[in-house]
Amino acid sequence: MTVPTITLNNQTEIPQLGFGVFQVPPEQTPDTVSTALEVGYRHIDTAQMYQNEQG
Repeated sequence: MTVPTITLNNQTEIPQLGFGVFQVPPEQTPDTVSTALEVGYRHIDTAQMYQNEQG
């Protein structure tokens, strides 16, 4: 399966489909992101305001 990409303003391409970690508790973030990567996600959507970036 090929995931379409989007080209950013700086000409970097990222996968159009991403995995978001909004509302994932900080203690669950490492395992959640690991699982997302294992199943094929390559674009992980994070934000400082989610307060789980360290995980």
